[in-house]
Amino acid sequence: MDSGSQDIGSTKPYLIRALYEWCTDNGLTPYLAVQVGPGARVPLEFVKNGEIVLNISFDATSGLNIGNDEIRFKARFGGVARDILVPIAQVSAIYARENSQGMAFPVEAASETDALDERNDAPAAADQEDSPPPAKPVRLRPVESTPSETDNPPPEPPATPPRPGGTHLTRVK
Repeated sequence: MDSGSQDIGSTKPYLIRALYEWCTDNGLTPYLAVQVGPGARVPLEFVKNGEIVLNISFDATSGLNIGNDEIRFKARFGGVARDILVPIAQVSAIYARENSQGMAFPVEAASETDALDERNDAPAAADQEDSPPPAKPVRLRPVESTPSETDNPPPEPPATPPRPGGTHLTRVK
């Protein structure tokens, strides 16, 4: 019996946890980019073009739990504490605010996310031949948004001046 491809979970939550740890170990601020869809509990007033960027650093969150299916934590937005829930399937990137190093991920379409929720509630049986391609490391640029948030602000461009020859987005394959 070949158990190599059966019941193997996604590497995405493990990579998110690893990059979160890398950021914190190196004194960097981990930011999470999320394509907001069904099942997400985020402050909608900070969603722009279907996306929200969340500061998930130790100082910005309380009770952070990066699970295999979802990320949960409490954070303050405009001085108001909120419970945040982000399905792993909706995470599009995790990166360090200071240098934009991180990883981007494919995001499942809403219908795929709904189907995943239904599969989680039903007995497991279906083949998952349509799994998304593997994540690729990239150097990300922070998402531009209006700075109306003080406790969990949107990302800012890195404070360090650009290095000669290093000013372009670099995709690592």
